[in-house]
Amino acid sequence: MRQFEDEAGREWMADVTETSGIDYKGRFHLVMRTGDAEVSLDDVRWNSERSAARTLETMSVVELRRRLRSARGRASGGVAVDAG
Repeated sequence: MRQFEDEAGREWMADVTETSGIDYKGRFHLVMRTGDAEVSLDDVRWNSERSAARTLETMSVVELRRRLRSARGRASGGVAVDAG
């Protein structure tokens, strides 16, 4: 897990969630949560929880914000969150 603030100063938590199924590849994907919303980035995938955690630890705040903006823009798998 990794905490960061968006451009408006709102606190978010970047986390990893596991999708069950018969295919092991890409089982783990990125989820961003705030107090009242969750946005799933199903296209950001990892094969193991360990590699996901390592990636989140090394991601810059700029990259996390960029991915959050992208997820908000399409918001198909989660809740669209107003930046204001």
